[in-house]
Amino acid sequence: MDVLDTTQPTAPVTGGSTPPPEDTIVELRGIHKSFGENHVLRGISLSVPKGSSAVVLGGSGSGKSVLIRHIVGLLKPDRGEVWVKGQRVDLLEGNALDRVRLSIGYLFQGGALFDSMTVEENMRFYLDRHTKLSKGEKQDRIEQTVEDVNLSKTLKQFPAELSGGQKKRIGLARAVILEPEIILYDEPTTGLDPISIRVVSDLIVRLRDERGISSVAITHDLLAASIIADDLHFLYQGRFIESGSLDELRASEEPIIKDFFYGTEQYGA
Repeated sequence: MDVLDTTQPTAPVTGGSTPPPEDTIVELRGIHKSFGENHVLRGISLSVPKGSSAVVLGGSGSGKSVLIRHIVGLLKPDRGEVWVKGQRVDLLEGNALDRVRLSIGYLFQGGALFDSMTVEENMRFYLDRHTKLSKGEKQDRIEQTVEDVNLSKTLKQFPAELSGGQKKRIGLARAVILEPEIILYDEPTTGLDPISIRVVSDLIVRLRDERGISSVAITHDLLAASIIADDLHFLYQGRFIESGSLDELRASEEPIIKDFFYGTEQYGA
């Protein structure tokens, strides 16, 4: 099986624009995205410092998933610039885009584990596909990574045998198995009970603090956001209507944000 050489140096693709500062790992500049007459993103700008966790809050249909897919190059903006690690992701194609993607872990909303594979096989699949590690090195990394999420005893189990919280934690382990610099979290705590929400959120914080992993998480879960976020950005109708700390957003006088936090009215996206 061919393995992509991620060590090969390449010249940064900038499109003539000025790259962000070196301490900024992700930057979105004036992102617009429409699907036909549906204008989903209307000039989004976001800057994420290295080693920090940004959280995008918003209701269903507000454009959160569309935003995060731009960072990994799954979507291209109609207008604007997407910068990751000093590269214009929206201009990259082929191996250059793959190299950037391999530095990004992605925790999908449903975990996205392969049902026909055990936990160990799910982990090994990515190592076989994307690394040149020896068999022993792969095994060591699998065992260490699963131990890091406190689920060493699940290696021989199939996803159907795991609880919802365990699936999220194994999904997180798989997201870090290639030792990414960035992780994107798509509703990482949806469907979990409060205890499991805290466990998963605390793991995300540990990855930031112990491994220096930068992250962008999209969620509508205030408990998770309160644990994870260094910075919060509230998305409504394709725009950030407010950014700041959790306390700053809680104190906002913006009616939409007050409704979201305190539920005084039906929140609409």
